[in-house]
Parts: sequence; structure tokens; C-alpha cells
Amino acid sequence: MGRRKLKIQRLESMKARQAKYSKRKAGLVKKAKELAILCDVDLALLLFSPTDKPTLFVGQDKDLSSVVERLSNLTLGEREQRRAYTMKLLKKLYANSNSEDDPTNLSQDSSNSLKLHEDQLNELKEKLAEKSRILREWKNPNNVEDLSQIKIMEEHLIASLNRIKNKKSQLAKELQKRPEGLEGSTVDLET
Repeated sequence: MGRRKLKIQRLESMKARQAKYSKRKAGLVKKAKELAILCDVDLALLLFSPTDKPTLFVGQDKDLSSVVERLSNLTLGEREQRRAYTMKLLKKLYANSNSEDDPTNLSQDSSNSLKLHEDQLNELKEKLAEKSRILREWKNPNNVEDLSQIKIMEEHLIASLNRIKNKKSQLAKELQKRPEGLEGSTVDLET
């Protein structure tokens, strides 16, 4: 029994979409990992599932900030040149497949989409800078002058302490259930 070619179109059932996404995501991430290792390339792959859960994969021994920084250091002309090259490759792929999608629609409003991506990139940079500032404040809370930030930090610390207390009492109960003389030791059973 051979494999038949699937018609590529949106699945109507949300359950079917999620199942197909889960299966294909694993393969896509595997291929991305292989590409990053074999070709030693900077790679960032961001996927959002049909239920809007994000998956982020960044190439081997890299972090997202270095990949995004490298992209942001490209000039507008270089980014446009890379986008055009990618569009050319996608058009070839669509031409070779029997897809009903029109590949010429992909290149419409290229300057608008580029501007949109730049705006999104700038917004992400600002969010990253804000999160970095917050992390620095966690390391040195004496420098925090914002009362609302201090309250947020306090709430997080209280929640962490409560989780630690719960874990401590859970471990204490488990120790009490063990037979006497067996706490933290192993017993050699010889017959």
C-alpha cells in the first residue's frame, strides 16, 4: 500500500488541525536542528499552534537575542534582498508542486510587510530591554524605586515561599511514612 499525495489545504476540524500540527511540528523542529548542526547556521524557528501556544527553537549553542540582533544589524536593503531571494525560491517550489495557491500573491505589498516586520522587531526589542531591566532589578532590589514593581516582586517571593513550604511538608510526610531505620539509607536484602 503506497502513500498518496495529500492535498494541501486548511483542515476544517480544530482537533484535526492540532493533531496534524503536533505531528508535523516534531519533524520540522528535527529538520531545523539538523540544518543548524550540519551547516552551522544561526537559526530561530517560532511556531504558534492552532491553540496559540508558542514553540521556539533556536539553533545549537545560540540564544534568541543573538539571532535577532544579527537580523536587526542588517540594512534595509540587505533584508529586502534576502526577502526577494526567499520569495523567488518559494515561487519555484509552488511552480513545481501542483498547488492551487498563487505564488504571486506572496510578493504583494512587500514594502508594507517589511515595514510591519521592522515595527514588530522594534517592539520585540523594547520588550526584551524591559524584561532585561526587570531581571537586573531582581538581582539588586535595592535599586528599584517603583512601588508597583516592589509589590510584584514581593508577591512572587511570597508565592515561591509558599511552594517551598508545601514541598517541605510533603517531603516530611513522605519521611514519616517510611519504616523506622530506613530514612535516607539503602537496605541490602540477602537471602
